[in-house]
Amino acid sequence: MFFTPLTLLLFFIFIFAFLFLFLFIHIGIITIAFERIGLTEGQTFAFLLISLLGSNINIPIKKIPLTVHESFAVTANFFGMKYPVPVRNPREMIIAINVGGAIVPLFLSAYLMAKWGILLEPLFGIFSVAVVCYFLAKPVPGLGIALPVFVPPLMAAFVAVFMGHSVHAPSVAYISATMGTLLGADILHLKDLKKIQAPVASIGGAGTFDGIFLAGIIAVLLA
Repeated sequence: MFFTPLTLLLFFIFIFAFLFLFLFIHIGIITIAFERIGLTEGQTFAFLLISLLGSNINIPIKKIPLTVHESFAVTANFFGMKYPVPVRNPREMIIAINVGGAIVPLFLSAYLMAKWGILLEPLFGIFSVAVVCYFLAKPVPGLGIALPVFVPPLMAAFVAVFMGHSVHAPSVAYISATMGTLLGADILHLKDLKKIQAPVASIGGAGTFDGIFLAGIIAVLLA
């Protein structure tokens, strides 16, 4: 068996090219999605930049005491192997709101509603998605509120198409998916946060490229 001295270099070039292609396609899909809701290239770039920076910012709004201090185990995934990791419950929990995952989508949704002059359709979509998310979302100790990722965008896209406004369907789908998920999975489950037993509970989830952000993107593409 023969090996060329450049094999390792070619392998890394291939990996880099694959990652670049994946990132290019990912950004392209996001750009197409935001074009459908009426954002320009400049607005899309600004939104992504603010979301990216804001996803690392959690604004504390409240502290709640926790009464249970027993240790429990969560599962960590390391190169395909799962390991139980013991975690000790904190004495208090900080409730925060994530800028990239909550505040930015909220402002964008309000902007779209004002720009297109739509109100009843988004409100109906938000209510529908929120109800579904509320009953499907479950608190997971040590992790947060768990929700099947494709449920909100599928429901939002269905509602947007059902309302019959093909021109505004992508915008209605985005608003319904993001605000419905935020309301049904996060806000309405604030009463269950003590079950999580985590030091920080962030309204808006992980922010950029996850949770609410992806729900909005997928919903727009589906609609």
